[in-house]
Amino acid sequence: MNPEEVLKDIFGYTNFRPGQKQVIDLVLKKQNVLAVMPTGGGKSMCYQIPALINSGVTLVISPLISLMKDQIDNLKQNGINAAALNSTTPQEEVNPILRQAYEGKIKLIYITPERLAIDYFRYQLNFLDIDLVAVDEAHCISQWGHDFRPAYRQLLDGINSLKSRPNILALTATATPAVQDDICE
Repeated sequence: MNPEEVLKDIFGYTNFRPGQKQVIDLVLKKQNVLAVMPTGGGKSMCYQIPALINSGVTLVISPLISLMKDQIDNLKQNGINAAALNSTTPQEEVNPILRQAYEGKIKLIYITPERLAIDYFRYQLNFLDIDLVAVDEAHCISQWGHDFRPAYRQLLDGINSLKSRPNILALTATATPAVQDDICE
């Protein structure tokens, strides 16, 4: 499937919002991308559509469990199997979720940045073919940002430890030029 088919057939939209198609095309070309798009501008489609086209798993780093739940609920309404691994996930569910991702039954896994900092979890991720890491609310990476979160500063180490060498899509609605430069570093 191509991006237009996924947009129409799975999500029910006929047109991309401004900037979405360009970001999706770059992601599908395996390029690292920083996307600064307004709230409600369709940032999630920029990783969800590639996740459904790529053969591997998309790992989504999200700072809020409530955002993860909303995203997963919306995906499931569209027939897409996704899961979250965060502090509310019972430990006995972690391995079955990772197994389903390994088997291709789950295309998107949502985690907090703190989860990626756990050595054993990174070890487990190395059994998966991770095509893309999408970093939502990427302004949290920057010490210059208004929502600086220390675990976000360690994301690059966690991503670089993945054997599959996924590309990175950083997404935010709010980033000054200084914050954008900090994210790109």
